[in-house]
Amino acid sequence: MPGKYTIAIDGPAGAGKSTVARGAALALGYRYVDTGSMYRAVTLLALERNVDLNDHLALSELANNAKIDIIESDEKKITVLLNGRDVTEKIRDPLVTGNVSRVASVPGVRKVLAAAQSAMAAEGGVVMEGRDIGTAVIPDADFKFYIVASARERAARRARDLEKMGYPVDLEKLAEEIETRDCLDSSREVNPLRPAEDAEIIDCTGMTAQEVIDLIVKKVTEGRA
Repeated sequence: MPGKYTIAIDGPAGAGKSTVARGAALALGYRYVDTGSMYRAVTLLALERNVDLNDHLALSELANNAKIDIIESDEKKITVLLNGRDVTEKIRDPLVTGNVSRVASVPGVRKVLAAAQSAMAAEGGVVMEGRDIGTAVIPDADFKFYIVASARERAARRARDLEKMGYPVDLEKLAEEIETRDCLDSSREVNPLRPAEDAEIIDCTGMTAQEVIDLIVKKVTEGRA
């Protein structure tokens, strides 16, 4: 086993992957990569440029020409740059959230971004989270976790995040949107959302984020030993 592991964390929308992956990376001293932010960045760019979201060729070219950087500060703050512009907050806009699954389902977009993500993980010492990390991006990851939670709990978590950002929230509508995203993500033609065969599934319904972080860190630490 290498000195620094690659850790893949996958799961559906709102399961808490970002919080858990970020916390695990901090505890282990690893780099944290939120691959979903890259798809969100391409979605934001498409919306800003009024690109037809049904035009797969245009979206693929957009992804290929976009420069997306995920910057981690010494304080572990994550900044997402799109063509040099800070879009960390903008990519969390509900309009982006409502369309990101459509953009992420485009084979050309996935090919471009998955290649970039694989390159990020090549040196190890990374906790990478998304929808297809353990199955497609780094299928040879040293540790794979698949995090799930009930749609209702995921909606409640997402609602709290949106309220903190000042967005109005309709919990019932949010739950429906999450279920729709689950369907789109799991039924797309290329690299659908599903757990890798060798992934450990963690149902975090009723668990705190810290409990999930501690569980993952414990398993990685034991594996390292």
